[in-house]
Amino acid sequence: MKNLTFRKALPQDQTIIWPLFQDAILRRAREGSEQWQDGYPNPDSIAADIANGNGYVVTENEDILAYAAIIRNDEPAYQNIEGAWLSEQDFVVLHRIVVAKGQTGRGLTYSIFKFAEEIARKNSIFSMKVDTNFDNHAMLKILKNLGYTYCGEVYYRGSSRMAFEKLLS
Repeated sequence: MKNLTFRKALPQDQTIIWPLFQDAILRRAREGSEQWQDGYPNPDSIAADIANGNGYVVTENEDILAYAAIIRNDEPAYQNIEGAWLSEQDFVVLHRIVVAKGQTGRGLTYSIFKFAEEIARKNSIFSMKVDTNFDNHAMLKILKNLGYTYCGEVYYRGSSRMAFEKLLS
């Protein structure tokens, strides 16, 4: 994966990013998951990520392979956790991670997490937070392998989500 590039998503990337989500939404449905089956994410949420400077893409030879929103200190749902965060310090949160069909299994999601952790450290932020659906087994495995700690449940768009945090050094 030496040829991978991480960069901020550009408005013109939306025409490539949204089809990645459409495919992932269908994949999640086929797997029997409830995640992303309620009209979210949608083109407006992706456009907002990009407009706010929070959308990032992973490219290889200029082809977009993956997308994620990397957001600093802004997740209202995290204020009311059933459980307890490891810290109350500034944090970076990852949302809306998607990998292109045919690119799964290459470790792109791991790379996105490492990139986000690097952004956090460069901004003197030493906490990463993320949530996921109870039935997103692939993400749960990634979080375990990357050393994220289960902290409790948060409610996002009316449903319970598993919340995790990792303290960075």
